[in-house]
Amino acid sequence: MTTSNSDMIERKGMIFNVQKYNMYDGPGVRTLVFFKGCPLRCKWCSNPESQKRMYELLYKAELCVNCGKCASVCPVGLHTMEADGTHKLSDTVKCIGCRECEKVCEASALSVVGEKRTISEVMDIVEEDRSFYELSGGGLTLGGGEVLMQPEFATSVLMACKQRGINTAIETCGYAKLDDVLKVAEFVDLFLFDLKHIDSEKHYEFTGVRNETILQNVTALIEKRHNVRIRLPLMKDVNDAPEDIEGLIAFLKPFLGRKNFKGVDLLPYHKLGVGKYAQLGREYPMKGDFAMSDEELERVENQFKAHDFPVTTVRH
Repeated sequence: MTTSNSDMIERKGMIFNVQKYNMYDGPGVRTLVFFKGCPLRCKWCSNPESQKRMYELLYKAELCVNCGKCASVCPVGLHTMEADGTHKLSDTVKCIGCRECEKVCEASALSVVGEKRTISEVMDIVEEDRSFYELSGGGLTLGGGEVLMQPEFATSVLMACKQRGINTAIETCGYAKLDDVLKVAEFVDLFLFDLKHIDSEKHYEFTGVRNETILQNVTALIEKRHNVRIRLPLMKDVNDAPEDIEGLIAFLKPFLGRKNFKGVDLLPYHKLGVGKYAQLGREYPMKGDFAMSDEELERVENQFKAHDFPVTTVRH
């Protein structure tokens, strides 16, 4: 696959964040680029602003001083002022990403999520920390949202990295066309592949999609000798039951012993993103406490270890 210089400059992707000096998402020190848009609607999602592939507005109502400056500069009428002088967001108007409201908000109550970046712009950011990659064995990780919702842009960024000798990884839910998965895989050193629930009905209940496509894609990647590390988001009373873990172990056991199967990461549930739901005007879907105790995490870890799986609990 080849990409012309004009493609490298003009092709754009929708991202919503860049995190430098990341130590959790692949080997060494990494730059993590977050893609916007996801086909899943996981009820525990810690990045709800990643789900829609469009501009969105985070609004911190508690910081708003009702000055009206945002309403005066918004070209589409997303911001309005009520008769009593209070700020209100329209229920029907969509943000166009101009960021004019963000610029004039002295109270820092507004933040536009989503930014279109060219491949060369992303690579300029990635190149800033090349020395850290070389010292630590790190590189670029693409996350989200879901990288595979923008396969052409992702492939081009990953290809540019490989041309420059930069290690690559992607985080993925795996819900995509196999052709897109394999196209991206040509330029990926490591897949961090989420398996959220082994039971397809429960997977649908908690994410909005069934898991057959996901399981088929991860199987294809491993069988085609791409490096894969499984990631299991863990939530009490959602996917931590011994029978759920045994089902996942049974699915993964045929891959044990393959050099390209890199083991399992356990990702304990946390509430770090809960506050963003209110800022987006949404309600957090998970009711209750789904955090697991150290003893419960150890029990899951030991289930994998009993079958000789390399397993690590990742605590952010």
